[in-house]
Amino acid sequence: MFGLTFEKILIIGIIAVFLLGPDKLPLYAAQLGRLVRQLRDMANGAKDRIRDEMGPEFDELDWKKLDPRQYDPRRIIREALTEETPLKEQSATLSRASPAAASLLGTAALSSLGPRTPSSVTRAPFDTEAT
Repeated sequence: MFGLTFEKILIIGIIAVFLLGPDKLPLYAAQLGRLVRQLRDMANGAKDRIRDEMGPEFDELDWKKLDPRQYDPRRIIREALTEETPLKEQSATLSRASPAAASLLGTAALSSLGPRTPSSVTRAPFDTEAT
């Protein structure tokens, strides 16, 4: 939790004993215990409220799937780029692509589509007043 190991917690405790002294240490330890208990109760209350508002769907939710730590942008992009699409769908997409996008996709894919006529080329909108 927060990168704290037992040794670090022990050092923090020893420093606290020296700084606070034996008189105030039990008072501050009790306050810390109450704070942790209140935070835990608040978290449980929020969880119960969400469970009440969402109903039975809350228990059916796969929380591991929604964990933001599992998202690796490199993996997502790699999977999206290596995703195999059917040839017909790919050729339809390439025939509607702009020349810039077509050059990004590669000339090998375009050569299989045949020659392009000027009427089939659509240009991206251009705003002359844009800064």
